[in-house]
Amino acid sequence: MPSDAAALTPFITQNIDSIGEKELDSLPYGVIQLDTLGTVVRYNAYEEGLSGLTRDKVVGKNFFKQIAPCTDMQEFYGRFRDGVVAGELHCTFRYHFSFKQNPRDVTITLLYNSREKLTWILVQPIESQT
Repeated sequence: MPSDAAALTPFITQNIDSIGEKELDSLPYGVIQLDTLGTVVRYNAYEEGLSGLTRDKVVGKNFFKQIAPCTDMQEFYGRFRDGVVAGELHCTFRYHFSFKQNPRDVTITLLYNSREKLTWILVQPIESQT
């Protein structure tokens, strides 16, 4: 499996049905899978470490309203919503997560799988340059 979030895009689109939990947890960046309403379906170990939220507290809850309300804006949620409605979404952008503890700048990749009607959010931290 590719080690860079951008390189993972073709892998996910070709192998969406076969990515297991162990594979997701082994990735060196965050992976969140959402249904069409924004409810978290899957959430990997790296993302647990980034956000400080355990899988048990996240899966089954709305990502934009309950988990990361800072993303409930056009730049993030709007792209998700528009992509789900269009049945097509593949974009990458920089984003700042303003967590109370450990805020960070990241690169977000949103991928929609129209066959499964699921969206992948790939979260890759941007290393600060000193």
